[in-house]
Formats: sequence, structure tokens, C-alpha cells
Amino acid sequence: MHTKYIFVSGGVISGIGKGTTASSISLLLKSAGYRVAPIKFENYLNVDAGTINPIEHGDPFLCEDGTEADMDIGSYEKFFDEDMGRNNFVTMGQIYKTVIDKERKFEYNGEDVEAIPHITDEITRRINLVAEKSKADIVVIELGGTAGEYQNIFYYEASRIMTLRNPQDVIHIHVSYVPTPSHIGEPKTKPTQLSVRTLNSMGIQPDFIIARSEKYLDQRRKDRFALFCNMQPEDIISNPDLPSVYEVPIVLHKQELDKKILQKLHLSVRQPNLKNWEGFLKTITAKKAKQIEIAIIGKYFGTGDYQLRDSYAALFDAIDHAGWKLGFSVKTRWVDAQKVEKEGAMSQIGKPNGIIVPIGWGERGAEGMIKAVSYARTNKIPYLGLCYGMQLAAISFARDMLNFKDANTTENNPKTAHPVIHLMPAQEKFMKNRAYGGTMRLGTWDAIVKKGTLAFDLYSKYGGPINKNTGLTSERHRHRYEFNDKYAKQFEQQGLIISARSVKENLAEIIELPKNLHPFFLGTQGHPEYKSRPLKPHPIFLGFINACGLK
Repeated sequence: MHTKYIFVSGGVISGIGKGTTASSISLLLKSAGYRVAPIKFENYLNVDAGTINPIEHGDPFLCEDGTEADMDIGSYEKFFDEDMGRNNFVTMGQIYKTVIDKERKFEYNGEDVEAIPHITDEITRRINLVAEKSKADIVVIELGGTAGEYQNIFYYEASRIMTLRNPQDVIHIHVSYVPTPSHIGEPKTKPTQLSVRTLNSMGIQPDFIIARSEKYLDQRRKDRFALFCNMQPEDIISNPDLPSVYEVPIVLHKQELDKKILQKLHLSVRQPNLKNWEGFLKTITAKKAKQIEIAIIGKYFGTGDYQLRDSYAALFDAIDHAGWKLGFSVKTRWVDAQKVEKEGAMSQIGKPNGIIVPIGWGERGAEGMIKAVSYARTNKIPYLGLCYGMQLAAISFARDMLNFKDANTTENNPKTAHPVIHLMPAQEKFMKNRAYGGTMRLGTWDAIVKKGTLAFDLYSKYGGPINKNTGLTSERHRHRYEFNDKYAKQFEQQGLIISARSVKENLAEIIELPKNLHPFFLGTQGHPEYKSRPLKPHPIFLGFINACGLK
């Protein structure tokens, strides 16, 4: 059969939930037996999300193949339960770069290269490429930004052209905000009407409107949308605020969105098998045995006068997944690393059930994070260090236990006498040339985990991706600096265990303390948070949350 295409656009405001909607639609259609491939188009001119400050655009999501993508790719993996990669993530920077590179190679045979058709043709080629590579029956295409922005107009033009050429194979879903001003008390449809009019001005008539609002839309609001947006009332779908985003697929299914999509695409209507997903939702709402508090010592929480969760989105998701699985209610408390540095660990951190130091870059706040590690170690508070948190755990141990008071990473102090974390020679040439994008140790790296260690026990106990005979496992990586192996023996003599090393180059991947010294102290150079999924929480997070629950 012909591949079918579903475009998902957004209206009125950003962050409205296009990614969750696209993920939910993909889940429903996959559960109905169709092969589905999602793809996200971003507006920015960055080639990938790797060089973007997480405060600017949220936590870049790291894929198995090393692609540094938008957070929505993480949503696809969590809902869709399949690995995403470079074919599922496209930026306008990639599009322009490809077209310009082709022009420089004379691949357009002397034509004057223009936005239309060359930019739109490249967009269409990327859509067809993901369809071909995944052998998809249906491609779900999420368009970044909101309708009316100049940055994404070529994506909408590609959508219009594809619809014109294959009207039976393409539909357009518009996700838009329906506010309820407190001084009025009723939902207002005008912003979405104007957003749809913007779509109409680009030659696009949406097949569905997904209305994001505080509550379910009433029939009056649906009728007004139908009248002013040239649609049928049954094609206006409510997507109200919910306790959990994981409820969205069920809410959409109850309104028969999946059935209506298949009918409009002229495909056989099949009932999705949502048994496992519904079972998972029951674990979210089940009564919890205990509430635990996790302090996260980070540096990317603030944006102006506001704080945001998106800077550590994958981490918060991984914590939730593990907490639900184990039956714990987990409260996370954000702690500014710079305040820990200035005011001390006790006053800022207090006595949580566990402490996490997550991903980070550079000197700002690093000393506060190091203090947090020492605080967790000396007070026997379960500790989990992720990437930078593993490196700073090594620095803390070197200062406290090896008496290397100036121990540091050469990222923050190139002249330190004890560079326990350093830059690998292969990375030095990149740094000299200021080649930052895509030059780190990226993607999945295999490692061997030692038997008898905490790490091996966690992977084995919780069904992690490990060969129990050889200890072979793999995690996703995103970093340049490594544990300096010339200090390994000194660390081990003081009780630190290097419990996993990479198959390639024998790099230290996981460090830990034995249980007779600490209830749970583990740092991993990899990023288990990016591999955690709702139905498959990561073993390291399960072990950490369980240790916090026992404290």
C-alpha cells in the first residue's frame, strides 16, 4: 500500500504538546498493528541540538546512534518504545546545509537554487527517507514551532505540496491552545480560529483540531470551531490538562481519534491493543507505599525569573518511571549548585532520601556539586552521579580520600596538579579548532561490568541490558572528558571500585563504593536516563530509588 502521512502542527503558543500528541497518535496506530515512523522537524539553524544551552530549548535527547535531538524524540521513544535516530530528527540547519552542499557540488546542474522547490524538495526527501528506512505504513510528521512563524513556513509549504500530489494519503492535525481567562470563565476559541486561518492562508485545511485546554471542550465550543474553521464537530478533539501526559493516548482513543484517522487515510480500522499501557497507568495512580525526596544539584534550572523542568526532562522522566514501578511517591527538589558552593551543603540540601548530580558543562556551579557529592558520601545518603556527576564524584573522592586538595577536571582547571578527569588526546584537536558540535563520545558504547559489583547486581536484578556471563552491556554517552586512568590504582586502594570499563579503549564507565562503606554510591559516565521507558525503567534508577526508599 501507499505510505500515508500525518502532519502535526501547533498553534497559538509553543510547548502546547505537539510532541505528546504525535507520540500518542504513533502509539495508538502502532498498537493497531500498523508500522509507524515519527519524525520531528525543528526550526533552528543548528545542525543538531547538541550545542544549544538546555535553558534555551530544553534537555537535548541523546539517541543510540549519537544523534543529539530535541526532547520530543525522547517522547517518541517513551510512548512508541522504539529507538529513534538521525532519520527521525531534522533541523532547518540540516536542510539548508544539504541544499548548499549539493549546489557546491554542482548537483543541481547549473540551476538557480531557490527555497521552492529545492528546500521543500529536501524536506519531502527526508520524510520519504524515514518512510523507506523504517518500511512505515504511516509517517507522523511533527512540525516545530507554531503556525505563522517565518522560520517554519517551508515545512508547511512541503505539507501543502504533498497534500496536493497525494490527497488520499495525507492529513493535517492542528494542535492548538484554547485559553480560559480567569476573569471570563469560559474557553475562548478565537486564538485557534486565527491559527487555522493562518493555515488556510498557506493552502492547508486541517482535518482535525486537537484542542489543548484546562478542561474538556463542551459541544458549544466544538460547534463554533466547526463553523469558523470549516470542519465537522466530531473532528474537534479535546486534550485537556491531565495528571500525567501518559494518559493522553487513552483520552484520544476514547474520542475515537485513531479510528477517524484511519478512515480519513482510507485504511482498515483496527482496534488498538492498549492492555499493557492501561496496566502501566494503573501503577501511576496506585496508592504509594512511601514518599521519598530526591535532591537534584544542578545548574540549568533558571530562565529569567522562572524555573523550568525541561532542562533535565529525561532525568525527571527516569525518576518517575522507577518510582511508579517500585510503588514510591517521589518528590524532587531542585537545588542550585551555586548556592551550595556559597552557603554550604547542609543549609541547601538538608536531609533528603537521595542526591543526584546530573549532566553539566563547565566551571559554573561545579564546586557546589563537588560539595554535594562529599556531603552524600560522608552522610551515607544514596548518591547517583550522571556523566558530569560521575566525574565530580571522582574529584570529590580524590580531594577527600587521596588528599589531592587541588584535584580537578582539566575542563575547569587546565593547570591542576592532579587532573583526575582529563581530555582524551583524540579530543584535543577538536577543542583546539573549536569543533564542538558532534565531536564528543556520542551514542551507544559497549562496556564490561564486573561481577560482584553493585552495578552488575542492578543490571541482573532488574532485567537490564546485560549478558550475565560476560558482563557486556551498553549505555548512551555524551561527553569529552574522561576518568584519568593513571590514578586508578590510588582510587582503588582507598576503596573506590571501577565497576565497568568500555570495550573500546578500556575507559572507566562506572565507579562505586562497596556496600560496607556506603548504602548506594554510584557514578556512571553514560546516561541511563535516556534509555528509561515507562514500561521499562532503567535498572540503575530502580536500584537508586529503591535504596532511597530504604533510607
